Amino acid sequence: YTATVNQTEMMYNEAKTLLNRMCDMHKGEVILKLLEDSPVSKGDLMKMKKEIIGYVGSGEFTREDAGKLTGINLAFGELHRDGSVTCNGCKEKIDLIPQIRQWNGDLRIILSMVQADRDAFTVCCATEEMREKAAAALAEACVKYDLDGVDLDWEYPCVPSNGSAVSPDDKHNFTLFCAQIRKALDALGGKKHYLTIAAGADVYYVNCTELPELMEYLDYINVMTYDLKCGFHALAGHHTALFSNVGDVFRNSCAQALALFEAHGVSADRLNMGAAFYSRKWVDLKENGNHGLLELCPKGGGYGPDYGILVEDYIDKNGYTCYWDEEAQAPYLFNGSTFLSYDDPRSLKAKAEYVKEKGYMGIFYWEHKCDRTRTLLDTLYKELA
Repeated sequence: YTATVNQTEMMYNEAKTLLNRMCDMHKGEVILKLLEDSPVSKGDLMKMKKEIIGYVGSGEFTREDAGKLTGINLAFGELHRDGSVTCNGCKEKIDLIPQIRQWNGDLRIILSMVQADRDAFTVCCATEEMREKAAAALAEACVKYDLDGVDLDWEYPCVPSNGSAVSPDDKHNFTLFCAQIRKALDALGGKKHYLTIAAGADVYYVNCTELPELMEYLDYINVMTYDLKCGFHALAGHHTALFSNVGDVFRNSCAQALALFEAHGVSADRLNMGAAFYSRKWVDLKENGNHGLLELCPKGGGYGPDYGILVEDYIDKNGYTCYWDEEAQAPYLFNGSTFLSYDDPRSLKAKAEYVKEKGYMGIFYWEHKCDRTRTLLDTLYKELA
């Protein structure tokens, strides 16, 4: 059912009352759309069945985009080793927040934080003084920029593999840091302020954090189920597949990663699955009878083209053939020597169906600007909204 309401005749709260009555009467889904030109109705106010969250950095972000999402993570704010916070990486979108609020007043806008210095997270977590200082700065940013919360994108606590300066103490100190941030956000009063993290989708992450304790302070986790094959892997394969291949010696998948987090104490309804709007590539391969899939490579996987560019120049074009891996529920491209792994509408539909079946919170993606066709966001909206 669709109820069309003119704001001059009925206020929004009255419309919600009507919606509830219709739900009680018909025991079905009722979609309420307000078509008047008020700030609260400019976004698409259709009730979302699952979360659809986009990481938004540079690039275009429109009213139509805002109407199809439940949340955006601004990429990125910067945490400095002195506990200060800057937003240089997302200033353009920070300035757009008032407009976004008009487009969709229900959209959750969260500042996603990375470290400005290679040891910033470790230093800011290490002592009570630094935890309090950094947490206060994050809370202040929420007020200053009209944000709905903070997302910590610390992918490698305790792990120096990506060039960070870390400590074994990160494991417990991260819990203490999140507790302090939660305290600072709650002290703001007024509206709800969220605290979330972006988590590495592998065993190292659950072993380097205290997940059950963290969930006392976090609202949900975005599990980064992309780059599952990356620069660490000299084996061409799927970097964001729903399921693993039986013959894959480096097995990991979206399903496996989320199950891992559940096994370590996180409930399914507080876990978001990741989707990739970009590709990973392996080069200098030979035909192995499987179009490059699971072929050893002279070096690890690098970044490939964004999805929009794949559509324009790669998918069944310029010598590349698109293949579908039924076992992994994932597409890939091969031209005889270069292998490209990515998400497409078919793989996203499979992910959405799995998320609904297993009761997960929803799907988030990196990164919004990577699909200028909007095909992938449209697919998520169709399947999850």
